[in-house]
Amino acid sequence: MDTSDSRIVFDDRGVCDHCIDFYQNVLPNWHTDERGRQALENTVVKIKESGKKNDFDCLLGLSGGVDSSYMLHLAVKEFGLRPLVFHVDGGWNSELAVHNIQVLIEKLGLDLYTEVINWEEMKDFQLAFFKSGVPHIDIPQDHAFVATLYNFADKYNIKYILNGGNIATECVRNPMEWLYYGTDMAQLHDIMKRYSTVEMKTYPFSSIYRHKIYLRYIRGVRVVKMLNYRPYVKKEALNFLEKEYGWKPYPQKHFESRFTKFFEGYWLPERFGFDTRRVQYSSLILTGQMAREDAIEKLKKLAYGPETIEDEFNYIATKLGITSDELKHYFTMPKKFYWDYKNRVTFFVVGAKVLKAFGVERSIKR
Repeated sequence: MDTSDSRIVFDDRGVCDHCIDFYQNVLPNWHTDERGRQALENTVVKIKESGKKNDFDCLLGLSGGVDSSYMLHLAVKEFGLRPLVFHVDGGWNSELAVHNIQVLIEKLGLDLYTEVINWEEMKDFQLAFFKSGVPHIDIPQDHAFVATLYNFADKYNIKYILNGGNIATECVRNPMEWLYYGTDMAQLHDIMKRYSTVEMKTYPFSSIYRHKIYLRYIRGVRVVKMLNYRPYVKKEALNFLEKEYGWKPYPQKHFESRFTKFFEGYWLPERFGFDTRRVQYSSLILTGQMAREDAIEKLKKLAYGPETIEDEFNYIATKLGITSDELKHYFTMPKKFYWDYKNRVTFFVVGAKVLKAFGVERSIKR
C-alpha cells in the first residue's frame, strides 16, 4: 500500500496502519489451528441440524472465483453439507466463470440455482454510477449479488449462508475512497434520483439494517466464512481445483465478471490511480503467501492488456447501450467521491466500531 490511499498513516519505522491493524486486531483473533477446526465442526453440526428435513441445509453463493469454488468443494466433500448452490447472473459473466461453475456442479453432482437480474434495470443503474463520477461503479453488480442471496434465504427460511470471504486473501480492506459501502441506501437512492432513467421494479435491494440486524438477530440468518477456520493458501487451492475439477484460473482476483475486470483492471487505476492489486497483494504478503519483492515487481506491469483494452472498452460501451465516445466522456469527466453525494458514512463507521468491540468485525474500512 502507498499514498494512493490518501488516509494511509506510517509509523516511525515506516510501517503502515494497514499492517498494524492486521497484527494488532486481526491476527490475534484468527484461529486456523485446532480451535478453528473445532469451531467449524460445531457450526457444521448446527447447519446439518437446521436443514435435516429439507433438500438442502444451507445456501452457498458461487461466483466461479477461487474462494467460493474451493469452499464449495470443502462444504460437500470434507464436511458432507448439502448446499443449494446459488449463482446471481448480473449480465457480465465471463466464459471462464461459466466454465468453472459448470465443472464444479457436474463433478459434485449438484443442482445450480441461477437468479438473473433484469438487464435493463442493471444497465441503467450502472450507467447512473458512471454519470455520478464516483470510483465505486461496481456497486450495482455487488449489491445485487448480496441482496439476492439474503432475500432468497429470508424467503425460504434458510438459516445459514456460506460465504467465500476470507482473511487469508482479504485481510487488507479497500479504502472507502476507493470502494465505498455498497449498502449505503442513502447514497444509492441519491445517485438513482439524479441519474437513473428506468424504474427499479425488480432489482433486489437490501439495506445494512436489514441484513446486519433484522436478518441476523430477528430471522436468525447466519453467514459462515468457512475458509477462516482452517489454513487457506490461495496457490494450493488453485492447483487443487485445476487438478481435481479442470477449473481454470483468472488473470486477477474478481475477474470472473467482465465488468469487474474492466473496472478494477483499467477504470480504477487509469482514472483514479487506485490499483486494487495493492490491497490484494498486501493481504497475501501479510499472510505469508507472497513476497513483497514479487508484489512490487508484479505492480510494474499493467493490470490490463494494452493491446486489447480498446476492444474491452468498446465491448463495455456496446453492452451498456452507449457509444465509446460517451464512455470516454465518463472517463475524463470531473472526479467525484462518496462524500459528494448523500451518505451515512458516520453510521457505517460507528457501527463497524461497535461490531468490532463485540468481535463481529475484525477490521474497519476507512
